[in-house]
Amino acid sequence: MSAAGATGTRPAAERLAEALDLLAGHPVVDGHNDLPWALRQQARYDLDRLDIGADQTASLHTDLARLRAGRVGAQFWSVYVPCALTGDDAVSATLEQIDAVDQLLVRYAADLAPALTADDMETARQQGRIASLKGAEGGHSINDSLATLRALHALGVRYMTLTHNDNTAWADSATDEPRAGGLTAFGHEVVREMNRVGMLVDLSHVAATTMRAALATSVAPVIFSHSSALAVCDHPRNIPDDVLAQLPANGGVAMATFVPKFVLPAAVEWTARADENMRAHGLHPLDTTPRAMKIHRAFQEENPQPVATVATVADHLDHMREVAGIDHIGIGGDYDGTAFTPSGLDDVAGYPNLVAELLTRGWSHADLARLTWSNAVRALRDAEAVSRDLRAARGPSNATIEALDGPDSPEGDRP
Repeated sequence: MSAAGATGTRPAAERLAEALDLLAGHPVVDGHNDLPWALRQQARYDLDRLDIGADQTASLHTDLARLRAGRVGAQFWSVYVPCALTGDDAVSATLEQIDAVDQLLVRYAADLAPALTADDMETARQQGRIASLKGAEGGHSINDSLATLRALHALGVRYMTLTHNDNTAWADSATDEPRAGGLTAFGHEVVREMNRVGMLVDLSHVAATTMRAALATSVAPVIFSHSSALAVCDHPRNIPDDVLAQLPANGGVAMATFVPKFVLPAAVEWTARADENMRAHGLHPLDTTPRAMKIHRAFQEENPQPVATVATVADHLDHMREVAGIDHIGIGGDYDGTAFTPSGLDDVAGYPNLVAELLTRGWSHADLARLTWSNAVRALRDAEAVSRDLRAARGPSNATIEALDGPDSPEGDRP
């Protein structure tokens, strides 16, 4: 009998107990959680009003008790701001998001540990606290400024997603009309400077051409903080197989997301209709405020939603492991950044259900420890080593987008 078959005969409760035991030593590093933006939208960062030390099941996917139940050992908190904010407004809002995470770290210091390095992550694990890192979701947050990029790094940001849903002036998004052909000359310089300072290049949200261009330039591991497999669900937010296959040479990690429209083919068309319904009510499709969720749920009642499950996400991880290898996959749920979640992965308490499902499929304890903890920690550690070498070799780049992408630049006549 195969390992998967043998494991599959065991009671579900026994598999879940085994998952919890494994996660006690190798907790989850989650690549992306939008709690800071939810706090901004719902309470304008009033942590008395929206206290994650109390049960927030009615309002959020995330609170401390559910993080503990989910065996989360490290969290990249997204300091996302929407593409509607541009220029200095985007920078200011990003700083407010960073400040919100810092407020959380002070208020909940017994549970959340500030982390800037892989060593900090390991120390937090030993202390029984949740290592807390920051990730900026969208290159619009730096307003075309490498100095601003360095300032965000100094404030603790350890990855930046090159785009969000719209292009930047120097990088193409997966969900916008292509303009740069991947990365412009300045875009390549952004990647090089991120390598130099030790900020992980996050390729979630970017076009496949941008993924390939960034991989061609980056000398440090890249990550996908919350993306799944294009071959399993044909959505532009997912990762093509040829890109997954490049991760072993790069050392990067693709962190599978749980968002139904990115993991379940049947949910793609349904979500497009749900998004149009939100726009018809004058709301952004990504809005998860109480008023928006009431409209989401009313649409859902009238239009039954195709249901993603734990098995749906496991299908992506099976495929990603096959193509990229076990050392190059991880988890990035996107909690509090999506209106809908899979059954069994309803909130941050659900990770043990996913591990139990993978145990059923014959994943070994060693493989699961890589998925949940080791791969993400190793990627950050390797990026830190690259940064040390590059800082010793060269100083900060003061290149400007005007100089590299302007009409008089070598790339000035590009289409």
